[in-house]
Amino acid sequence: MVVDPAFGEKLALLPPGSPIWIVDTPANKAVAKRLWSERPERSHLDGITTFRVSSDSPEENLLGELATIDLHHGSYSSDPPYNTLEVIGAAVSEKIKLAMGEYGFEEFRSSSDGFEAIRQT
Repeated sequence: MVVDPAFGEKLALLPPGSPIWIVDTPANKAVAKRLWSERPERSHLDGITTFRVSSDSPEENLLGELATIDLHHGSYSSDPPYNTLEVIGAAVSEKIKLAMGEYGFEEFRSSSDGFEAIRQT
């Protein structure tokens, strides 16, 4: 999940075949559109999905999209369901840990550009 509004061309460097959710900003949308045309065989389960920002806060945009991501990649829609969520563009906070804990995420690892959340399935 990318909540960096200026991620832009870096989107093309992420591995094809991984489900990527990215905030819908002009910089990100332009690259997403190009990659959609270059990778037409990808679906929402293994391609790029943009989502509208609800705030200027990357943390709030992450929290606002958690339920939708879980619906599309959780046990109701995927077999096996996702158990790791890599977040680019936001640091892990207590508020994020609490919200993600409601979806079973218990382990958090910070990275240089965000964090990774892990749950046992």
